[in-house]
This record gives sequence, structure tokens and C-alpha cells, in this order.
Amino acid sequence: MTFHRTYRTRSHARRLASCTALVLSAGLLLSGTAATAVADDGPRVPAQRPPVERSAPGVERPEGQFPKPRTRMSTESTAEAAAGAPSRHDFTGDGASDLLYRSVDGRFYLKRSEDPANDTDFGLFGDLDEKFKDVIPVGDLTGDGTADVLALSPYGTLWFRGTHTGGSGTSDPYWGGNGWQIYNKVLSLGDVSGDGTVDVLARTPAGELYLYRGNRSGSTPLQARVKVGTGWGAYDQLVGVNDATGDGLGDLYARTPAGDLLLYAGTGDAAAPFKAPVKVGTGWHIYNQLTSSDDITDDGRPDLFARDAAGTLYYYGTDATGRPTARQGFGTGWNTVDLIVGSGGNPSTGKASILGLDTRGTLWAYYSRHNGTLTTRDQVSDVGGWAGARVTFANSLDHDGEADLLEVYDGHLYNYDRYSDGPYDLGRGWDAYNTVVGPGDLSGDGKGDLLARTPAGALYLYRGDGRGYGLAPRLSLGTGWNAYNALVGGGDMTGDGHADLLARTPDGTLYLYAGTGTPGAPFKARAKVGTGWNAYTKLASPGDMTGDGRADILAVTSGGTLYRYTATHTGGPNPFATRANLGTGWNTYRTLH
Repeated sequence: MTFHRTYRTRSHARRLASCTALVLSAGLLLSGTAATAVADDGPRVPAQRPPVERSAPGVERPEGQFPKPRTRMSTESTAEAAAGAPSRHDFTGDGASDLLYRSVDGRFYLKRSEDPANDTDFGLFGDLDEKFKDVIPVGDLTGDGTADVLALSPYGTLWFRGTHTGGSGTSDPYWGGNGWQIYNKVLSLGDVSGDGTVDVLARTPAGELYLYRGNRSGSTPLQARVKVGTGWGAYDQLVGVNDATGDGLGDLYARTPAGDLLLYAGTGDAAAPFKAPVKVGTGWHIYNQLTSSDDITDDGRPDLFARDAAGTLYYYGTDATGRPTARQGFGTGWNTVDLIVGSGGNPSTGKASILGLDTRGTLWAYYSRHNGTLTTRDQVSDVGGWAGARVTFANSLDHDGEADLLEVYDGHLYNYDRYSDGPYDLGRGWDAYNTVVGPGDLSGDGKGDLLARTPAGALYLYRGDGRGYGLAPRLSLGTGWNAYNALVGGGDMTGDGHADLLARTPDGTLYLYAGTGTPGAPFKARAKVGTGWNAYTKLASPGDMTGDGRADILAVTSGGTLYRYTATHTGGPNPFATRANLGTGWNTYRTLH
């Protein structure tokens, strides 16, 4: 299977030629002396990097075949009569559900029910290179006969967009609302309030659930929120459907990390929208993503899609009580998809690769296949072009969803993701630190941040501006952090939506600092993960390797064997599954990020 990324750039000079279009994960930057990082107008030029020209072939489209025979009825007659709310997944207006997804090349594609073998481009673009964190289907709120969507930016702006007739893409935003970064999951379902309009749910990292009733208005698509429950952090997948029980009300499926599938049937009461849950399945932990369809089986009931770790997509019909029926194969190759619109898991953006700097100073990139493995390596610099460089790879500091290559040179911190006649200078004084880590958003504003540690053990938080051009004044996070010889972060490891940090002591004890989303105190008290981690000479996080939205960890032994530790969100202090061997020869790298 071909698996390469197609790279988009803000301009032809977006990145230094020696690292053209890198998508890199968070890592470590080691060494330095002491000073305070501040802005400086004086010119500084990092060491010249030899250029490398790279091609970026596309990604093969995933396979999929909708059940046959298919009938064609209007959106009104099919969805509204059967479910009490407009179809959420009919993007072409033909009365049948389609499947909208984003490939790892960053583009959206539509798998049409009438022609599933030929996926078509679907225009859904944000500002410049903005990579939406999630996309939520909400049915036809504009009255044009096609389903509309809500697109969530990395920084918490929720945009409402109509869909063009024929399914070619979306309109410019009709409406936008800020502050949605406080939620770790936003999803739609049918009408749970009894007014015939698709409603929206939003969950906080603390597990509080809020209901936003839908409006049939492009200018005001959602009403004010109502708190409808607590304890919803117990679930790692939430999937709404139009009507699973035949009463005309929207329903909700919820999965526990252990794999139990529960059905919350709608009540029609906005203040208490769900009945008590009913367990309708077990063993669903084998899937890394769940999503739904209005009705692909032509039986008048919603269906569920489920993707396994290998990238095979299955579908389940539902019976009259909402219980899933026997699964059927839909298609393979879905590990090349980083977002299926309407997915139930917490969204993850910011990194999907690792970088190795070998002993000769050559950079090599490996990209996640989203099935627990990595692509073959890709040389991204000339031989020796980065010899002696002090680099780190921070979770995306802007809104393009791609991690940023940073270098400390002559005491300045340079961002190669912001490149115009040279990398952008983020300020001087960075030789004060012997470790710089970019684990993601630690302050709760949706923007990537940096951690910096002095040799004396003082740790500081630098909040990103969301554009990759600046950092807020540092915040002190305390002392004693020189007790650790490794700090690693690549996003959310615990499944609550907050970026987390791992810290290892020289004796091999590994601790987890779970994120809080609060800038003054971004971590909870440390929790012991385990011992024996000094068996590894390198630790790094590539972000999500397995397609479940949680950041995973890679570890290399002195003999060069690479292991993957998959984040599990099963509760308890150890967030990782038993290690998986990914191969040997990794001692060719001096550092891994």
C-alpha cells in the first residue's frame, strides 16, 4: 500500500528546503547554559542547512462498498419520517447516506453511496492551512436539502458551514462561536429534545455533558447550552444516531475502554435527554474508532461503522431495540484516514511522525500508518546536513496540525515551520535550558506550548500564540525537575483531551504527569508508571500511532530494538499496554524525537 503524505504549504518558502514539509513529533532538546529567553531585534542566522528536494506522492483511497440494493428517496421522506430529524450524512441530497473523511494528506474526500469506488474531493478548508480538529455533521439546517457541518478549529472556534448541492464541499461559514476548546468531544445526534432538529452534545475533560439544541437557522444554529449530566469521562467513544429505537428521537451509543457498548435512548426532554443506559454489546475495544450512518442498509434504522487496528472498516445494522446486528465488512485501507466525520473518539492533531538524527547528522522521518506501525524511513536532509544541531520537534505551534521543527542556535530559538528568508527567530536566551519539550496545549487555550528546563532543575511554561511566531512570558512551574533524565510529551496519553508529560529518573522509574489545561498548574501530581525504563536509551512520542486519538510512546534499547507502548485509557497510573516490537537497527540514530 502506498502511504505518503501530500504536503500543503502557506508559501513556497514555508519550510527550509532541508526539511521540506516535515511533520514531526514532540521530542527533547538537550544542553545549554543560563539566561532568560527574551525577544531580540538583532539579526541571527542559524547554520546553513544543505537543501533536499522531496516529492510527495498521494495516498491511496480506502476501499468501501455500501450494501445493495439501494433505494433513492428524498431527504425529507427518508430521514425525517423515520428519525424525526434531518439526515446527518446525506451530503449529495439524494436521500442516501454518504461517508465523509479526511485522509492523512490533509484533504477531505466523499465516499458517495452511488459510486463508492471513486471518492471525490470535498472542499472543506479553514483559514490558510488550518487543520480542523473535528467535523460534526448536523443535518440540513439551511433548508437546501443537503447536510451541513460544524467544523472545530484547534483553538476552539466552532464554524457552521452549509454544503454545496451535489456534495462538492462546504460554503464559507454562516456562523462561528469561540470557547469550544473547553470540551474534549463535540458530537451530534438526532433530535433528543423533540423539536425535529439535530441536537449537539459537548463533553468536558471532567466528564460534564452539555446539550446544545439545534436551530433551523444558519445564523444561529445552536441554542444556549444546558448541563445534562456528569461522569461521562467513563467513555472513550460517544456516537450519536438519529433514532435507534423507533420512537422518532435521537439516541446515543457510549463505549467504555473495556469494550462495553451502551445505548442511551432519547427521552424528548431537553433537561434530561436520556433514559438509563442499556448494555448492548461487549468486545468493542478491538476498534479504534466508531462512527454512525443514518441508514446504509435501507431498513429505516441507523447503522454503526467500526474501524479495527489494521484499518479494516466494518458496519453493523441495528435491530428494533437498538442492538447491533452481525457485523459486515465495508472495506480496507482505512488506516490512511485520520478523521471519519462523526467519529466517536476524542480528536487528535499536532503530530503523526518521528524524526531520527543519525550519527552523521542526517535527518530521517518516519510517518505513522495509524495501525501501530511506521512507514519506511524518508531522508529529509542531505547527508550530515544537521550535524551538531540542537533540535526539538514540538507539537504544532500553529493551526496546521503539523509539528514544528525548532533549533537552538547561538542562544536563539528558531522555528523552521515559519520560514521566510530563514527560519523565524522566537527570541534569545534559550541556551539557559538543557531541555525543551513541545507536548501540546498545556494551558487550555488549544494552542501548542513549550516546556523549558534549566540545568538547575527549574521548569518553565512558554504559552504559544497559536501562529508559531511568538511565545508569552514564561511561567515558573517549580524546581527539582533535574531529577529526571528524560521528559517526553506528544499529546494526550490519558484520553481526557489534555496534553500529558512523561518523566524518567536515572534509575529507570517512569512517572506520568497528567495534564490539567490550567497554565499556572498544568499537571496533576505525578503517578508512577513503572520501573526498568533505563533499559531504553531513547524515548520519544510520535503522537497517535494506532488511530485511537491517544498519544503513544516509542522506546529504543541500547541494542537498537524499537518498541511501541500503546496508550490505553483503561484507568490506573499505567496508561500503556504491553510493549510491541517494531524492529531493530534504531541505534543508528543519535537522537529520536
